[in-house]
Amino acid sequence: MNFDNPVVLNLNPFFLLEDDPTPARNNQVTRAASLVVSALEFVRAVRREELPPDNIRGRPLDMYQYSRLFGTARVPTDHGCQIEQDPDSKHIVVLCHGQFYWFDVLDDSSDLIMSERDVSINLQTIIDDAVQTPIQEAAKGALGILSTENRKIWSGLRDVLTREEGSNNADCLGIVDSALFVLCLDYTEPATAAALCQNMLCGTNEVVKGVQIGTCVNRWYDKLQIIVCKNGSAGINFEHTGVDGHTVLRFASDVYTDTILRFARTINGQAPSLWKTTSPDPCKRDPESFGDVTTTPHKLEWDMTPELNVAVRFAETRLADLISQNEFECLDFSGYGKNFITSMGFSPDAFVQMAFQAAYYGLYGRVECTYEPAMTKAYLHGRTEAIRSVSEESTNFVQTFWADNPPEAKVEALRRACEQHVNNTKSCAKGEGCDRHLYALFCLWQRFVDGEHPEPSSAGYTSSSENGSPPESIVGSPGKDSIKSIETDGQVRNRGNSTTSTNTRSRSRSDLHPVPALFADAGWDRLNTTIISTSNCGNPSLRQFGFGPTSGDGFGIGYIIKDEGINICVASKHRQTKRFIDALESYLLEIRRVLRVTGRKAATAKQTRAREIDPAKVKASNRLKARGRMITGLDNPATRLQLTTRSPNGTRSPTEESLTMSDDDELGGCKSN
Repeated sequence: MNFDNPVVLNLNPFFLLEDDPTPARNNQVTRAASLVVSALEFVRAVRREELPPDNIRGRPLDMYQYSRLFGTARVPTDHGCQIEQDPDSKHIVVLCHGQFYWFDVLDDSSDLIMSERDVSINLQTIIDDAVQTPIQEAAKGALGILSTENRKIWSGLRDVLTREEGSNNADCLGIVDSALFVLCLDYTEPATAAALCQNMLCGTNEVVKGVQIGTCVNRWYDKLQIIVCKNGSAGINFEHTGVDGHTVLRFASDVYTDTILRFARTINGQAPSLWKTTSPDPCKRDPESFGDVTTTPHKLEWDMTPELNVAVRFAETRLADLISQNEFECLDFSGYGKNFITSMGFSPDAFVQMAFQAAYYGLYGRVECTYEPAMTKAYLHGRTEAIRSVSEESTNFVQTFWADNPPEAKVEALRRACEQHVNNTKSCAKGEGCDRHLYALFCLWQRFVDGEHPEPSSAGYTSSSENGSPPESIVGSPGKDSIKSIETDGQVRNRGNSTTSTNTRSRSRSDLHPVPALFADAGWDRLNTTIISTSNCGNPSLRQFGFGPTSGDGFGIGYIIKDEGINICVASKHRQTKRFIDALESYLLEIRRVLRVTGRKAATAKQTRAREIDPAKVKASNRLKARGRMITGLDNPATRLQLTTRSPNGTRSPTEESLTMSDDDELGGCKSN
């Protein structure tokens, strides 16, 4: 909560939803209205405590985070950020071309007061109004850009907006802060997966005649945002302080599922519902029963003082710099997924983690500090613990894989590395990891120092309110700026973020309270300088998931392991991201070849026991089933070659094995010789 750098690209992750399976519903207004109504049903279920509990293998998980998802805002102050919430929020805010609109959507009982058609009409009305103002003109007053500023600067600007209690600007800010969530209607249609990911994470950067007209001005990063492009592509960008990815994933998957089921009920009224109870049909209710609500869209018209105009301009140029410093690449790997990996006897997550290690080592010949979050929601208010993917076993694997070793040795090294990763994951999920424990000790020491020498600002490295992870965390991952404690001259410097300079007071504090040897050790800095920050978060409702790099020379890697594929989004500050993606794909293809060479049986998609029936033993039950020539593949030249080269012991020879591989098995992968 005391993180001063902008939250965009540093803290907020994103989800990219799959398209609506009904193509006709993938236009912007229809898709947005459908997502809004499903999101409101989710809000209702949370408030009524009707949401079925999350569980892992039958063990229920803490559900507290869901209460922090709606009507909340991350608000910067002089003493760090704080989470503010309106538990009775009934309205949503819509951003279109950088302009703000709002209308009520719930009554006092959290029942919906608008049908999907009603929401569609409101959204179309908003779009029609927003385009009346040229985008170049609207962008100059797009106050949402201020939420991308350094947190201390943003705190000062909020003071400007709220200087006069009850003023127009103060009321407008209160409406935004207290909204259930923000709906962003973008005018762009990103053509590639990488462009879509960038749009969901930080928006587009497009300057025309010196004016920023990209979607980066159409955001409010202090709140949960649902983003819908002109072509209906949709995603979620969420403020990460109060909730973790697992919580927002449940929200995203339930919303996506409900949009499908609700459409199905328009065809078949007996189609199931996702919710224990649903809102009464707004169309059949007496409008008087809605209470004191405003269902007509209202536009927020800020009073743009010269000070705010300058602030918007400078915030935009800083954000444009930040976006330009990062690049994004996606890999929609369809060669195999969870089914193949498990058929080989590996944990899917561990298998993919070792893929990251092998690809990085293959490019740079180094093993770097790697982070993966483990969920600890089995405990009260549990958040995450840090899994450290690098181990002696993983290091041995990458060295074995890239050396001149037989396939069997490579597979065995991979198996040992994956087993160790699984063991580490289980320990971390039980709260037995080291990172959060060490960080808690550091916070205790910091509190002691702050108590002895209190300061009016929050520049020091203090504990976040409830996260249990360093304030620099992205999906729980520690950043590097907050943990460097030793200057090159050997003097201890004040622990702050990158915006905090060492002054006379901080040096005197360090002299009075030297950093404990544990935290002054170079190993502590190395542990907290994450180069490969990863997170596995997804299910079939998502196309991609990702976040920015947590260090200047690092990679931010979000991935989703599906039954028959692996979707990966990689971000970095122009560190050959495309080349890393290519190396990763090559490794995934090569390790499949190696596994097949070792003679392990691969499971094919949708394969059933029916393929094991011996045709020679099948008796035709009638005359018709006896017709036709049986196709066994024996007339294929490759098949005849396989029969002639079969090993005496009945197993496949390497030659036969290679003939049965798909055409892409040899593309770009490392060779075993």
